[in-house]
Parts: sequence; C-alpha cells; structure tokens
Amino acid sequence: MKSRLPRRLLVWFIALLGIGLLAIFMVCFALQIQTPWQTVSFPSLKHIRFYNLRNDTNISSEYQLSAENELDINKEPDQSAEQELDHQDESEDTEKTKPVTPDQNTNTLQRTEPKNETKILKPKMTPQFDFGEQYFVDEFPSQTDCPNNIRKHVPQTKFSEMFLHTIPVLQWAKHLTPDEYERLSRYGGAHGWGGVTLDELKSSLGIMNTTANRLMFDDWEKRINRSACIRCAAVGNGGILNGSKKGKEIDEHDYVFRVNGAVLKGFEEDVGSRTSFYTFSTNTMRNSMRSYRGVGYRGPPISEVNKIYFLPDHNRDYILMTAAATHTVIEKGPERSKNPPKYFGEDVTVEKFKIYHPDFTRYLRNRFLHSGLLRTGAKRFYRPSTGAVMLLAAIHTCDQVDAYGFMTPDWKLYSDHYYDKYYKTVRFFANHDMRMEMRLWQELHQAGLMNLFMRQ
Repeated sequence: MKSRLPRRLLVWFIALLGIGLLAIFMVCFALQIQTPWQTVSFPSLKHIRFYNLRNDTNISSEYQLSAENELDINKEPDQSAEQELDHQDESEDTEKTKPVTPDQNTNTLQRTEPKNETKILKPKMTPQFDFGEQYFVDEFPSQTDCPNNIRKHVPQTKFSEMFLHTIPVLQWAKHLTPDEYERLSRYGGAHGWGGVTLDELKSSLGIMNTTANRLMFDDWEKRINRSACIRCAAVGNGGILNGSKKGKEIDEHDYVFRVNGAVLKGFEEDVGSRTSFYTFSTNTMRNSMRSYRGVGYRGPPISEVNKIYFLPDHNRDYILMTAAATHTVIEKGPERSKNPPKYFGEDVTVEKFKIYHPDFTRYLRNRFLHSGLLRTGAKRFYRPSTGAVMLLAAIHTCDQVDAYGFMTPDWKLYSDHYYDKYYKTVRFFANHDMRMEMRLWQELHQAGLMNLFMRQ
C-alpha cells in the first residue's frame, strides 16, 4: 500500500498542474478578447470593408455595421467612380489626428507670396498626415458688381469664419516655385503634390500660363449680353433629377457645372444640354467611361465653349493634361499609349484646361467636410467627393449658385443616378462622407448661400 502512494500523489500533482495551466490560458484568452478595437487592420485596399466603431464615440453615427450603411470600398464609379481607391491619400500619423479649429484671424493660416529661391528638391513619396491649415493667398478682384453675391452674404452666416476669400481655387504656372513645391509635397493625393515629381509639375503647370488657366470665368468680359451677376448651375448625377423636368431651367444659367459620368443625350428634359465646366479626375473619368458606356457616356463633353477641370488625385492627372494639351504620347502609367490622348478632342489647346489647386481641396476637407472618418484608418484616403469639390468651387467663385442632383434627406426615394435603367440604392464609401456632404448642402441652402433643388 505504501509503495503505491507516491505514484498516486504524482498523478494528482500532474492533473492539478494541467488544470492550473488550463485556467491560466483561459484567463489570458478572455482578457485578449476584451481588448477594444479601434479599427480593423488594412491588409489590402480590396478588403477595407469592416470597421468596429463601438468604442469610437467621435465617428459619425451613420457609419455603423449595418446592411444599409456598410462601409463599402468595392469599385463603383461616380458616386461611384470617383470613390475608387487606386490612389491613396496621406499616410497615417497618429499624433496629428485632432480636428482642426480655424483661427478667427484667418490671415494667420494663409501663406504669403513665396520667395523665389532656387533649390534642388525631390518629391516626398510618403507624405506625413498633416491637416495643413496654411494656404497660398490669391487676390482676384470680383469679375462683377453683383449687389447680392455670395461673398457679400457670407459674413452674415455661421460660415463666416470658415470661408477664406483668398483661397486659390485653381493652380497655374505662378504657383510652381521651390518653396511651394517643398510645402505641398508634404500632402498626398488631392491635397498636395506628394508623389508628383518636380519635372512632372514643370511639364504641366509650366504651360498653364494663360488667362484661361487662372480665371474661372475667363470669357465673362467678352460676353456682349452679360448680366449683373454670374449665375451658375452645379449639376450632380443624383437620381432626384429623373423626371424633374429641370433641363430648361439649368440651361438658362450663365455657366453650367457638371461632373464625372454626366450623361446628357436622352435626358435633356431633366438635366439640360449645356456644359460650361466639366470636373473629373483621370481615374473617375476612365471608370465612368467603362461603367456608364451602356447608358451613353463616352467621355468628357466636347464643344468649343466648355472647359475641362482636372481634380488631380495623382501624378497621372498632370501627365494626362500635359499630353493632351501638347498632343504628345504618354509613355508611362495607366494611360500609356502610342498615340496622343483624344479624350478632349482633336484640336484641344492648353486654354481648354484648368486644374484645381490642392490647397483648395485640402481647405474644403479641413473646414467644410472634416469627417469623423479622419479619426479612423480611412483618413489615409478620405477626401471630399468630386461633386462636392465642384459645387463648393462654384460657391466660392459664382455670384449665385443653384445646385441640382445632389443628395437630399429623402435620398432613399431615388435611384443612385438619374440615368439608371432600374432602381439602385445609394452606396456609401469610406473615402467620402456622403451623409456629411448632404448635411452641408442643407446648411448652405438654409444660410442662403445656394439654392438646393429638393422635391420634398
């Protein structure tokens, strides 16, 4: 009996040891599960889809894990195509993610004329995330004496401290200096020149040296029967326009802004037939040409009077503009070809083109559309939608703005686009905050800074 006791004690000791180790493992595992998530890691852009936002109280409440408002990064052109993510924005810097509060003295946020110094500069291919509340100053006098224009009304609204009336909407040859290249190389995507070489900018902005390149309404003084105020129609592609019969009203404006996959043929009664300014990025245009070919979209509207507005997201926008204006081939990138690009017509000249200034796009993001997405991993590629940039550019330059085809609170009643052959629900993407943009349109409308077309 005595000889068996040590063996039995050994068995009990081993069993108790195993139970203890198992208990320790279970406690550790439970503690690991309880660790809160901020965002799911991003192994590749194709799979940036699911966010755990339960513990992030700063994020806009509409971006939740539900079937309706799921953050979907699948390729979808327009609102839609402009949301495709093959060009990222700034890289992450967790030390600089607090919301920007504009200084009441806006002059402290602006940049004076750059010094003309000669420096050998290289592009910063991995720009840091920086909201960059410092902007170039452009002093352009008003082109009209409109008694009730938007600029005069802004001080009486809650937007008075947000507006910078000296912000450059367009960039041209004057803006390309060594100091400006060094400053703007800090910001990537649509918000700066990060990832664009100095040679690429010299080739593109270097030829943007005409009145047509620097002024929004370069033909206004030449018009014989011009009115006292510049009236603009900014036309989005929203399904709210289907059956609206607003085409004649839209065409009666002095200038008509359109964006991305703007299909006109067959829809003139609802959306009009005139185009003065067409806004796009190279990526959104090519995606629209592919996705909306079935409804008649073949590319940018081509006429003698309309102007082409690049929203540069990438160096490919500068490269395409240069090649189109100089009728030369593109030797690298997705647009590479043995023939000069023909998207904008056979005889297009540099006067046809305008390019949004990256300071303007960054300013819109910082002050008007500072989304909660900037406090998540989506900050690397978030920017205002192409339609938002177009509409806000109109508000910053026109005397009066009427907006059509933009999202309204009853958006569920309408298809995604006015040219959809069957109802398609609006999809939300993490590189734009469409609901925040919708709220901004309501606020600008209520403030009297624009008139938004709504059916209800």
